[in-house]
Amino acid sequence: MDFNFTAEQHLLRDSVSQYLQRNYAFEDRRRIVTSSLGWSRDVWRELGELGLHALAFPERHGGLGGSVVDMVAVGELFGAHLLVEPYTASVVLAGGVLAALPEHPEAGRRLQRIASGEATGALAHEEGQGTADPALIGTRARRTPQGYLLTGEKKLVLHGDGADTLVVSARLAGEPGDRDGLALFVVDTAGAGITATPFVTLDGRRAAHLRFDALEVGPDALLAEDAHDVIRDAVEGAIVALAAESVGAMGELLRTTAAYAFTREQFGVPIGTFQAVAHRLADMKIAYVKARATLLHTAALAEAGRAGTRDIAVLKAQTGRLGRLIGEAAIQTHGGVGMTDELPVGHLYKRILTIDAMFGPADHHLRRIGIAATEPQPAT
Repeated sequence: MDFNFTAEQHLLRDSVSQYLQRNYAFEDRRRIVTSSLGWSRDVWRELGELGLHALAFPERHGGLGGSVVDMVAVGELFGAHLLVEPYTASVVLAGGVLAALPEHPEAGRRLQRIASGEATGALAHEEGQGTADPALIGTRARRTPQGYLLTGEKKLVLHGDGADTLVVSARLAGEPGDRDGLALFVVDTAGAGITATPFVTLDGRRAAHLRFDALEVGPDALLAEDAHDVIRDAVEGAIVALAAESVGAMGELLRTTAAYAFTREQFGVPIGTFQAVAHRLADMKIAYVKARATLLHTAALAEAGRAGTRDIAVLKAQTGRLGRLIGEAAIQTHGGVGMTDELPVGHLYKRILTIDAMFGPADHHLRRIGIAATEPQPAT
């Protein structure tokens, strides 16, 4: 199994890196985050011109037919530059679900609009339990002669207040805890019956809690029944993409902390020459290498169709725990200035913490690994 990027992936990374270095410096990002929209339409358009909107989607829907490793290759750069545009929400989450249902005409139409950059999407799925397990969904979908009525509340919908398309998980039958009876719907955010409570997340991104009060949708809005596995696969794909962002942020923290340690002087010598600081930098490097190795291994498994739920849980747990170690060491090395908004250190750490909290934190996935270890294995 080859864990190196291909020549084409290196060219893609070089193009994206050069664009972000020229147009997405930390001060540019601070200005974008404090704008009324919270992200830049100009940057979003230019990312599309680089082919990133269409990267992960099938060619028949206007995509480029990219792979999981392609997404990881650019995701690391997004994490290092703290990109706040709705790439995860629109392309990875909403787009990931729509791409899994290519035969549905409405899914195909909306996927083409996301791939072309004409529209953005969001996945309304989590309901506040702290885990993305599809079986826990309680939002109800009731059949009517005209279509369906959606009733329930979704928490922390990334870019949920500004997206053009919402992909919503809901329950047609059963109770929370049941794998069966789940469905996926597509709705327009402008529809009556949706109440949005927008807010800014810890890492500066825009999100919203959404309440559906008997929202009426037509029969074509139903994307899939028995949708448990579709939702699970989309979430696991998002975990890999987010882990790439987290590893990218870790690498940037390591780079900036090492540069600071050998620039900042105390008692006439760089603090990086002090044994305690040198050991801390070594621990950061080891943690980063472990996290990135796990990421590349899992991405290769996913591209080969061999990544299981346990592999995804290991990746999520590793990046969560190692990211905290690196972030805390970076702040300790920088001292008080590491906590200020004027330096990217704290912002990178906040991004790592936010990614850790999404779709279940490290401790949750460590428990999943433990449970999987006690289950009987199928005979080979």
